[in-house]
Amino acid sequence: MTFVQGLLAGANELRHKAHLFKIRKPFIYEGLKFLFFSFILVFIAVQGINGLDYRWQWYRMPDYFYKISDSGFIAGPLFTGLGLTLLISAISLILSNLIGFITALFRLSDSVTAVAVSRIYLEVVRNTPLLIQLFLVYFVISPILGIGRMVSAIMALSLFEGAYTSEIIRSGIISIEKGQWEAAHSIGLTGVQTYRRIILPQAFGQVMPMLASQSISLVKDSALISTIAIYELTMQGQVAISKSFLTFEVWFSVAAIYLIINICLSMIIRIFEQNKKRQKNA
Repeated sequence: MTFVQGLLAGANELRHKAHLFKIRKPFIYEGLKFLFFSFILVFIAVQGINGLDYRWQWYRMPDYFYKISDSGFIAGPLFTGLGLTLLISAISLILSNLIGFITALFRLSDSVTAVAVSRIYLEVVRNTPLLIQLFLVYFVISPILGIGRMVSAIMALSLFEGAYTSEIIRSGIISIEKGQWEAAHSIGLTGVQTYRRIILPQAFGQVMPMLASQSISLVKDSALISTIAIYELTMQGQVAISKSFLTFEVWFSVAAIYLIINICLSMIIRIFEQNKKRQKNA
């Protein structure tokens, strides 16, 4: 290799490395920003904790999660409350999607009565706090219907989340191009067949990530049902604090559990969105 060829080869190598640096530079820059803001948050948290003058007793917390006895594994109050929270959230999620779907169809129907009922339901539920609705269902409606606090909590959560779910579903339906409706009618499909075979599969495919995000809100809102003495996760945390006086340890543990649940739901949403993008690109 001649001297000139060596210089050209060195120049090409430098250009290649510069190109790689340009590609990696945004990632390096974003990483430095993340570390900087993380350091600030940790610093503020440490200063706040030091200013509390609080004696931490984390070693006592495992007993509130589980115990191991001669009979085997025994779930602690926080695990028991977590199970009840997940059960109520799952049932409320199914019912809220059903209520939201029916309400969305009412909003889009030609019936004046159906539109009026759906509008009144949406305006009342979306413009009043969930806590007030929960008290209304438990103290006013439940004695009339003869239902317990568990059913009352599920009913209040379902009605509240169903109002927001209905708008998500309705937005998905009206986003379908008008030509598809006309094409369905031109080949002789009825209104029900058009919805079932053409409109709803596309609409639900578009709004599924938003519906999944709504489930995260439902899990967080379920903490309010502790106000009617349902021993879900938040209520179990309050009971644990009243017995142990481990205020910060218990609340941090409860918050961490909610955080883990919602992070898992967010990961599921992200996986669904990535699969949807792959299907579009395929």
